[in-house]
Amino acid sequence: MAEADNKRVILIVLDSVGAGEAPDAAAYGDAGSNTLGNIAAAMGGLRLPNLQRLGLGNVLPLVGVPPVAEPAGAFGRMQEVSCGKDTTAGHWELAGTPLLHPLPTYPHGFPAELLAEFERQIGRGTLGNIPASGTVIIEQLGEEHLRTGKPIVYTSADSVFQIAAHEEIIPLPRLYEMCEIARHLLVGEHGVGRVIARPFVGQPGSFKRTANRRDFSLLPPAGNLLEAVQASGLPVVSIGKIHDIFADQHLDFSYPTKDNADGMRTILAAMVKHSTGLIWANLVDFDMQFGHRNDVAGYAAALEVFDAWLPQLLAQLQPADLLLITADHGNDPTTSSTDHSREYVPVLATGAPVAGGRDLGIRPSFADLGATAAEYLGAGKLPAGESFLSYII
Repeated sequence: MAEADNKRVILIVLDSVGAGEAPDAAAYGDAGSNTLGNIAAAMGGLRLPNLQRLGLGNVLPLVGVPPVAEPAGAFGRMQEVSCGKDTTAGHWELAGTPLLHPLPTYPHGFPAELLAEFERQIGRGTLGNIPASGTVIIEQLGEEHLRTGKPIVYTSADSVFQIAAHEEIIPLPRLYEMCEIARHLLVGEHGVGRVIARPFVGQPGSFKRTANRRDFSLLPPAGNLLEAVQASGLPVVSIGKIHDIFADQHLDFSYPTKDNADGMRTILAAMVKHSTGLIWANLVDFDMQFGHRNDVAGYAAALEVFDAWLPQLLAQLQPADLLLITADHGNDPTTSSTDHSREYVPVLATGAPVAGGRDLGIRPSFADLGATAAEYLGAGKLPAGESFLSYII
């Protein structure tokens, strides 16, 4: 293998790109969910030739993406052991620290006393306090929000406290301040995974959420991949909402992004600027723009755009780079649900150090990926996960 000081891991999370229902999917209400497989079938096939060459079609049956005899990368699927199916649980497990106790959820809204204290501290009332689709609830309550100035509070099947507000009614700094207030309140038994600012613009009938979303996460568990890499003396670079998911902990450089296109540009720029260590990126549009909106065609198109961009990334890899592509959960847009789905996630590994055609099968935890990255970078052993590095090198 290459000298340690030249090593770099580029880890890309395709947010919500699940790869088939997990064994416990029915317990989460997700029997039959298969984000990649069902999108491919619904569209009459996907065109993903570059992911196909890496072995995506060898991971699971995909219309239009048949398996190849000699994949250029290592390929497989990973099963989640964390309690939950949300972004926080998925990323924390990828980082080698599974969430073994469920974060609180609120299928009937937040307790009245909790919301009353939030309203007292922000100095105004609120609207909503129900589980809802973000795009639906701003259409339902947006006009009243414009009239009253009250922020819209809502949740989902995930452990989240979301605050939606029109940017001309509640300016972004004030919205973020409200989220900070909620984050300080939501601890202990009410310690939700994320408080999320959901700003929007427009007029009744044509409201549109903006790219100024911001997540306020719980502090991540100790000993995770970011902490281990940083402790080893290598830089940790976050792209997209990785910064938010890990509450700005153990990051040397952070680059926020507005969408997938911005994220892909930022990945290439970061690879020029940072030649060693860990570059961890999240491409959010699959989930935020298409999965939660049940937009099958949009989701398929976004997958094909990523695939068409992939050769630019591969051409920029250094000799000692390890590229890992995976996801954090599913969000099957072909189902009636607009929430995340409990699924396997794909894992593809490539780069000059990687032997092609290595079938990883089904790994028992997302944490195996973090363990692999940590071993490659010489960052020691993480709290959970078994490295598959020796198998793919």
